[in-house]
Amino acid sequence: MAYIKLDDKLVEQIAEHYRSILVLLGEDPNREGLVKTPVRAAKALLENTRGYNEDGGFYLRSALFQHPDSQMVIVRDIEFYSLCEHHILPFFGTVSIGYLPDGEIVGLSKLGRVVDAVSRKLQVQERMTSELCDIISKELRNKGVIVVARAQHLCMKMRGVEKQTAETVTMHYCGAFEDKAMRQEFLSLINK
Repeated sequence: MAYIKLDDKLVEQIAEHYRSILVLLGEDPNREGLVKTPVRAAKALLENTRGYNEDGGFYLRSALFQHPDSQMVIVRDIEFYSLCEHHILPFFGTVSIGYLPDGEIVGLSKLGRVVDAVSRKLQVQERMTSELCDIISKELRNKGVIVVARAQHLCMKMRGVEKQTAETVTMHYCGAFEDKAMRQEFLSLINK
């Protein structure tokens, strides 16, 4: 990940809210171990929600190449980190993306970049999966796109139901992947 320049004024505004939260929890924000925590937490929150300031489509548009003979292209197990919009707790896992080029391919690393741009927001996994499919379908000439996300949610592990081994799988597809046989081919390749 490249270094992210954070707005010092915004960091301090968010840090002030973290100081207030510490007091509400019964902590002393001036004790040795917590003095720098509000600023560190503010920076972490801004870094982990940097997707609000990124255009995932930009990454795809920056590396398009003509290639008339490509068949299915798959990038499997792209790791991601996100924050649940319901509890502001992390969820994380992998995304596998497949597409059928229509005369155009994209630099493979750009798919990883678009995953980062889309995942680094407050959201739900279902929307993230759908948004990835929609961006790739819109920005890249294709005959079909499919995205599968597998994730573990700390909102299910740390609180509430406390199910430690639960994994959530979401899938979104369009175009040629509406065909069950095409989906099966993709799924068989990513599940090997």
